[in-house]
Amino acid sequence: MEKEKTLAAFNAVMPTFAIFQDEKRQQLMIELCCKGEMTVNELTETTELSRPAVSHHLKLMLTAGVIKVRQVGVERHYSPNLAPIVKKLKALTAALEE
Repeated sequence: MEKEKTLAAFNAVMPTFAIFQDEKRQQLMIELCCKGEMTVNELTETTELSRPAVSHHLKLMLTAGVIKVRQVGVERHYSPNLAPIVKKLKALTAALEE
């Protein structure tokens, strides 16, 4: 096992692990994965969170790169950004298996 490569893989995936330590963000990600693209209002309707709370969590998730946003008029549509997450997890798994 190349220790530097493994450490780099851990460091690359840690922001993803950190963002999902919160159950509310886990819940929002599950909603997005199940239903696809959703607005803040749609997410607020499907969770017990207030609109400001949903917006706050989405902002953190967007900054961490686990979701993406598409502007449609005045509305922002959020969706999962799974490809980078999967790539980082695969790199970590490969580094650990070496």
